[in-house]
Amino acid sequence: MTTGLSRIAEKAKADRKARFTSLAHLLTPEFLLETWKQMNRRAAGGVDGETMQEFERERETRIKELHARLRTGRYRPPPVRRVEIPKGDGKTRPLGIPTVEDRLVQRAVARILSAIYEQDFLDCSYGFRLGRNPHQALRALRSHVVAGKVRHVYEADIRGYFNHINHDWLRKMVAHRIADPVILRLLGRWLRAGVMQEGIVVRTHEGSPQGGPISPVLANVYLHYVLDLWFEKKFKTWCQGEAYLTRFADDYVACFQYKRDAERLDRILTRRMRKFGLELAREKTRMLLFGRFARERMAEFGKKPETFEFLGFKHVCGVDRKGKAAVVRIPSAKSCRKFLDRTRDWLRGHLHWRRRDQQRELASRLRGFYQYFALSHTMPKLYWVLGEVQRQWRRAIRRCGQRSRSHWSYLEAQPWFALPRPELLHPTV
Repeated sequence: MTTGLSRIAEKAKADRKARFTSLAHLLTPEFLLETWKQMNRRAAGGVDGETMQEFERERETRIKELHARLRTGRYRPPPVRRVEIPKGDGKTRPLGIPTVEDRLVQRAVARILSAIYEQDFLDCSYGFRLGRNPHQALRALRSHVVAGKVRHVYEADIRGYFNHINHDWLRKMVAHRIADPVILRLLGRWLRAGVMQEGIVVRTHEGSPQGGPISPVLANVYLHYVLDLWFEKKFKTWCQGEAYLTRFADDYVACFQYKRDAERLDRILTRRMRKFGLELAREKTRMLLFGRFARERMAEFGKKPETFEFLGFKHVCGVDRKGKAAVVRIPSAKSCRKFLDRTRDWLRGHLHWRRRDQQRELASRLRGFYQYFALSHTMPKLYWVLGEVQRQWRRAIRRCGQRSRSHWSYLEAQPWFALPRPELLHPTV
């Protein structure tokens, strides 16, 4: 099955204008089984309440039945189950959870679409792509600022991006590469399936619900045409100096040599987004002086250079140990607050767990935090986070009994009790 995807990828790479008219034949029982093995077994169930484990028990039979419905055109995607997950600052993000069966079909079609569009996506795009990750985006952004002639940064945010993708435009964009009627019909049905919240099905005329495997691919296709391709092939030709774009999903930052180029982007981008049904969040969109000379220029006015946030890090104009200009990345206050809120809530719900089990869970959470944030210049902040987790744990233990102080002193003396300390894991990012 992987060989079939490789052939499609080779053809898509060799001919950037080719339209694929025959793709549905790849959705064989063997391909669906291979896709099933790649799926997360701990994923939540959809509107039918079926779990991954229940589907697994009848896997071969269910996949054969599913293939038969796909082959005859009888497959109808059910609506996704809508849940609200905390976003921070008291806000929530809507998440759409498809059924297990629908998740399998979405994942299979997403593999096919990715094999084609990976050949089209540009190097400035990093989100939801095989072999690409946030650290690569951070490295590229740092390289633009330090090695280039960047003096200005344009930070933008798309308001409710996933909820405002225009279906008509998305169909036109997909049709540039996909002409298979079966695949196009499936995509249309997923877009029209709607969401179920509190037992009520609401049909949607725009947006692609986050949570399904097909959504990230479609979201990348949409911004590939709306932003990436337009910026690289058209907007940069209007710029008088260097210009760079770094995008991860719907988060992106543009870097410029000249302020007038950044101001031109600000003027044009609003109209560009509006054309495709999107809107910039003006309260989160701004231009700032940033780069190798920002510290000196701001010092003339007795000020510090401005900072911006991208992918969970606060970016600061600084210097390295040799006194050269550097981009200092520090875990943002929002990222630290979200992590500490989760550990605090977990401790409140597990006060009476065995101390060894509490230590294992907190250690696992801290290692996950370090794994992402352990870049150069982040050690002081990571040690602060470690200290906050230790204080949360101490307060939780004190709630459990009157002899908490002596009990804590006894626990601190045990070799298994210590939480892991941060280490520099990504020195080159």
